[in-house]
Amino acid sequence: MVYPASTHALATFRELLKLLPIAEKAKPQILLLSGEVTPFRNDTDREQVFRQESNFFYLSGCTVPSSYLLIAFQDGTGLSQKPSIELFIPKAELADMMWSVPPPSLEAASQTHDVTKIDHPAAVPDAIKTLLKAFPDALFHTLPRGSPLFPVIPSEFTELVMSPDNEDAAVSDLFLLPALHQARLIKDEHEISLIRKANEISSRAHEVVMRVLGKAVKGAIERGPGAGVDRPLLPGEWLIEKEAEAEAIFVASCRREGAVHQAYLPIVAATTRASTLHYCCNDREFAWGPVQPHDHQNLNEFAHGGARQLNPQVLLIDAGCEWNCYASDITRTMPVGNGGKFTSEARAIYELVLEMQKVAMDMIKPGIHWDAIQLMCHRILVKGFQRLGIFKSPSASAISSTAPAGDETWDPDHDEEKILASGISSAFFPHGLGHSLGMDVHDVPSASKPAVNLMLGKGMSIGHESFYTYLRLRLPLRKNMVVTVEPGCYFSPHLIAPVRDSKHINKEVLERYESVGGVRIEDVVLITEDGYDNLTTVRSDTKWVEGVCSGAL
Repeated sequence: MVYPASTHALATFRELLKLLPIAEKAKPQILLLSGEVTPFRNDTDREQVFRQESNFFYLSGCTVPSSYLLIAFQDGTGLSQKPSIELFIPKAELADMMWSVPPPSLEAASQTHDVTKIDHPAAVPDAIKTLLKAFPDALFHTLPRGSPLFPVIPSEFTELVMSPDNEDAAVSDLFLLPALHQARLIKDEHEISLIRKANEISSRAHEVVMRVLGKAVKGAIERGPGAGVDRPLLPGEWLIEKEAEAEAIFVASCRREGAVHQAYLPIVAATTRASTLHYCCNDREFAWGPVQPHDHQNLNEFAHGGARQLNPQVLLIDAGCEWNCYASDITRTMPVGNGGKFTSEARAIYELVLEMQKVAMDMIKPGIHWDAIQLMCHRILVKGFQRLGIFKSPSASAISSTAPAGDETWDPDHDEEKILASGISSAFFPHGLGHSLGMDVHDVPSASKPAVNLMLGKGMSIGHESFYTYLRLRLPLRKNMVVTVEPGCYFSPHLIAPVRDSKHINKEVLERYESVGGVRIEDVVLITEDGYDNLTTVRSDTKWVEGVCSGAL
C-alpha cells in the first residue's frame, strides 16, 4: 500500500488555515521542506544510522536521504481537494552505487510515492520559480529555520522567494510545525496499521526475553561441546546474566522480524537501577549472591560454573521498535532470581501498578481529560501505599472518612485527601501516565501539551501541581489518538530523600520496599469511539509473567 502523503498534506493544510491570520487564509499556501541527510561521525566519512525526519516522511512517505518537498494548496480551488506535491530525490551517482544502496530512479519512485511529480534536487529552484509565477502572492511555509532540530533548507531556495522581483510572496516558519503537530495527533487507518505492526513485533521481543529467562530457570539452555571455550556461543546457548544481554536479545528479535530502528534507546534496568526512569546504560550485571548451605531454588539458574546464585530482583525493560517510521513503546517488569517469581514486596508493588493501569484503562474514552486519569493514578497509589503501610492511615485498622467511636489512635492528618494534597506521591510516581505516540515515541509535543491548558480553572480538580510536572499529554482524549498508558512506582533514593521524614510515611515499612527499585507497566492504546483498543499484545498479568519467567509456561 502506498503511503497516503496527499491525505496527510490535506490534513496539514486544514490545520494551517486555522492558525493563519484572516488576511493570509485566501492566499496560495506552499510548503517547502528538506529531508534529513545521512549523518557522519564527527569529521570522518563513516556513516551513522539514517532515519527520515518525521514531518518530511508524514508529507511524502519518502525515506531517501537529502530529498526536498514542495506542496502547493489554495483554499477554494482544485488544489484544496488535491494539493500539488513535488518530491525531489537525489540522482544516483556511480559512487552511490559503489559504496551504498543508490536512491531509486524517478520512474521507480513515482510508483511508490503518492505525489504529483518527482524530479532531482537540481530542479528545485526552477520549481520554486514556476510556483511563484503561477502564485505571485504565495505564502511559503517552512519548519523553524536556523533550528538545529530540523534539516537545513538551502538559503538559495528561500532567497528566490524573498527576491525583490517577488514583492507579494513571503516565507514564514511560524505556522507549519504547529499545524503538522495538530494533524499528526490524530492517526488515520494506515498509520494505525503501522503502529499496530510495530507493537506486535515489540511485544514478541519482550516475550522472547522472558522465555529465555524462564528456560534458564528450568536448566533448559544446553551448551554443546566447546561452547564458550573452543567456539563462540550460539544464540540458542545464550544466557541472560547482564542487562546488555537482555537488550541484545530484544533488539535481535525485532531485527529478525524486519524492524530497522528502535524507536528510542532501550531501557534495560535490573535491581534498584529500575528506579532510574531513563536508564539507558544497560551495562551492568544482575545482582548475585553466594550460595548458602541450604539454598536450592536457583541452582539451575545461570549455573554455569560458580558457587553463586541470582539475588531476587526485578528486570525492567522499556523498549520498542519502529515499523516504517512509526513507533512502539512497551514496558514490562519481570522477576529475576527467586525461581522466576517476584518477592512478596516486589509482587505487592507490581500488582499495585497493575491496578493503577487497569483503573486508568477503564477511564479511557473520547472526551475525558488526561489530567483526570493522571490524578486517579496518584489516588490509587496513595490508597495502595496505605494498604501496604508505607503511607500511614487515619487508623491502624481501617481507612475511613469518619473516626470510629472511642478510637484514640485515629489521626485525621493521614486522610487520603491530605496525603494527596501534600504531593508526596510524586516521589514514588514522578512521571506522567503517558504520552502521544506516532512517528516519534514522544509525539507532537506542541499539540500534546499545549502552552495553555484550557481545563484549568473550569471546576476540574487536578490535585497537587507536582503530579503534572513531567506529564507530556494534557488534553481531552479524541478518537484515533494513540497514547501510552504507563503507570509506575519507584523507590529512587534521590526522590525519596526530601520526603522520607514526612509525617505521612512509615519509614520502617518503606525500607522493606526500597530494594524493589522500580516497576513500570506500559501499553500502547488506540482511542476508539467508546473506549480503547490495546495495541500491545504481550501480557502483563502477574500469573502469566511469573509463569513464563519461571519456565512453567
